[in-house]
Amino acid sequence: MMKMLLGCTFCLLLLLSCLSELGESRTLSLASCSVNVHMHELRKYYTDIRSEAMGRDSAIGVKLLDKSLITHVQDGQTCCFLRLVLRFYVERVFSNYASSQPQQQRCSSALANAFVTIRKDIHKCHCQCEEDTQHKIDSLHAEFNKLDINQAAQKAVGELDTVLGWLEGLSA
Repeated sequence: MMKMLLGCTFCLLLLLSCLSELGESRTLSLASCSVNVHMHELRKYYTDIRSEAMGRDSAIGVKLLDKSLITHVQDGQTCCFLRLVLRFYVERVFSNYASSQPQQQRCSSALANAFVTIRKDIHKCHCQCEEDTQHKIDSLHAEFNKLDINQAAQKAVGELDTVLGWLEGLSA
């Protein structure tokens, strides 16, 4: 009886540990402030839509968000760059992304809502954007504009892994 009770207690503690990890947020340290982000939630939603977004991506030779663009953000510009990338995804990508599966559409909506929340928190930071940062975002928009709007949205959703990886690096 005692072994069974200890076993149940251990399972309950393990379950509680996993559940608390799901809701745990990470703090992104930006130049002028910090923002809490639920990376596990973002990853979960992205994982649910990734295969369809990448499978429907017909612009194989085009890259919207090159890793070098995101990894070479100047010191002091992380806040601005993140704010502009989130704005791009909320206003241009998610508003034009459509999935054929209702579950995946819900996941993309949840991602968009999470990005809106992060944007709202970053707005409090009063980020200052330099010309180089704005130029990087302008080049992202220019590549996006070269494609059909639905094709561009598919491509951008498929490349979200780059953004999420960068965010995870900021919170390390």
